[in-house]
Amino acid sequence: MKCPFCGDQDSKVVDSRHSEDGLSIRRRRECMGCQRRFTTYEMVESLPIIVVKRNGSRQNFDRNKILNSMIRAFDKRKVDVNDLDRITTEIEQTIQNTLEREVSTDRIGEMVMERLKPLDEVAYIRFASIYHRFQDAGSFRKFLEEK
Repeated sequence: MKCPFCGDQDSKVVDSRHSEDGLSIRRRRECMGCQRRFTTYEMVESLPIIVVKRNGSRQNFDRNKILNSMIRAFDKRKVDVNDLDRITTEIEQTIQNTLEREVSTDRIGEMVMERLKPLDEVAYIRFASIYHRFQDAGSFRKFLEEK
């Protein structure tokens, strides 16, 4: 880390702690050249995720779209919104951890369904019926028998 006072490249970490917001680490450093101290912040770099839609168009990832689709699936059902927020965060983290910059809506839909099924089967079926765009009752029945 370059010293802001003398420009020396050599410094040592004197103290580390989480910042108040919990999203970064605050580090107190001491320059090995001039012995002055300065503070740096270290945070995770999150690269933008691009969602590839079924029609081939691309748009930026929006976690609120996942959350809103799950809220619609739970219409008139008991659910803790914190559970839905946790699921949304898990999905977002999973996508970030793949290090791929593009993800299909199909993959996102599958990840949502994987997490909804153990939480509430009715919401799972509602989400699946919209996600898979069933044309008739027979294809819907076949889907349910396979799952």
